[in-house]
Amino acid sequence: MMNRNTRFLLITCIGSTLLLASSIVQAENLKITKAEKVGMSSEHLTKLNDLGAAYIAKGQYSGIVTMLARKGKIVHFNAEGTLSVDNDQAMQTDTLFRIYSMTKPITAVAAMMLYEEGKFHLNEPVSKYIPEFSDLKIFNNGTPLAPQKEMTIRQLFTHTSGLSYGFAKDNEVDAQYREIKPLDRQDLDEFVQQLAKIPLRFEPGKRYQYSVSYDVLGVLIERLAKMPLDEFFKTRIFQPLGMQDTFFEVPADKLSRLAGDQYWDEKTSKIIAVPTEGQRNYSKVTLFSGGGGLVSTASDYMRFAQMILNGGSYKGARILGPKTVEFMSKNQMTDEVRAEGVGDFENSDLHAGQNMSLGFGVVVKPALMPATSSKGELSWSGAAGTKFWIDPQEEIIGIALVQQYLAPWPLRFDMKVAAYQALSELNSSDAND
Repeated sequence: MMNRNTRFLLITCIGSTLLLASSIVQAENLKITKAEKVGMSSEHLTKLNDLGAAYIAKGQYSGIVTMLARKGKIVHFNAEGTLSVDNDQAMQTDTLFRIYSMTKPITAVAAMMLYEEGKFHLNEPVSKYIPEFSDLKIFNNGTPLAPQKEMTIRQLFTHTSGLSYGFAKDNEVDAQYREIKPLDRQDLDEFVQQLAKIPLRFEPGKRYQYSVSYDVLGVLIERLAKMPLDEFFKTRIFQPLGMQDTFFEVPADKLSRLAGDQYWDEKTSKIIAVPTEGQRNYSKVTLFSGGGGLVSTASDYMRFAQMILNGGSYKGARILGPKTVEFMSKNQMTDEVRAEGVGDFENSDLHAGQNMSLGFGVVVKPALMPATSSKGELSWSGAAGTKFWIDPQEEIIGIALVQQYLAPWPLRFDMKVAAYQALSELNSSDAND
């Protein structure tokens, strides 16, 4: 029988071995593959580093993290600059960023997991599961009237629900958003109670309007799953995918890794740090915003994006079925609805050539996009400048993380030009588009 000291040494050795094994796995996940192995040029990929350095040298961003993968292999991962204009700590590849609306695709995946479980159908009325919406009105020449049809769950995914965000200064419905402030509430139940007091901006299904629809999807998830949204995300998505740095509430021991909150001031042409009192709170969070509440890192979001590109699985963890992901990736908007516009917020992320899928902007006409694109490409962005895209045709994922509001630079498109010029082999062609 082994004595206490021998047992302690054995347990310590086993623990050290497991820790070392975990470190090796993490290192393998972040290993950079030579670009030539996946049909790209290492020499040409250096333009991605040059891009970040140029932005910083011009004073357009204080810091930036860029990441690129092809065929499941990371070929570029770089950090440039500092955490903010008033913090000269070097930007790191594991820096935490407020990803805001890049939360929406994660919420879409969570909802579709419940869809796969038979919890709802897309064309069902939202009020079936959220009764607070059973008596919604629509403004018609200033008069609140009942809409012709109730909003559906599908319309939440596509921002055609009739909801808004409150950004339009000259709209009486948006003025009520600014007055009632439904997102500034204790939790999602109180959020939806307050939101139900505001009339819809238009008949559900008639046009695209960037909105709080994904926060309503968050309410749907909580009620159908019978658990808080943060717990569902953590146990059903983040833990299986190994996303250890994605959360609504930043742990105290990780706050030092959070990039600074800042904005671009057009009047002075300078980056200005957001005062502490004006920054979003990431401790003691009780309202879990499915539309924009998460903090994450480039490597964590790469795991999520690779799961989508893989058809719903990543390193043995199956999140969604491949047919569900294929269905989610299809255009869900008619040309008539798309022609009605993209709302009042420049971050709505739909460009000419794009429509809405279930959770993403999807490219339907590559030739009309502002930069090199592929048909079926999925993307979205965040209010503080974060960007990503998933190109199923070329098996490419690109992620660019910054922390700056109101930045006018075409970051995602600059990155796409730098990325696609490095391709030496194509998977297929959009010649027929």
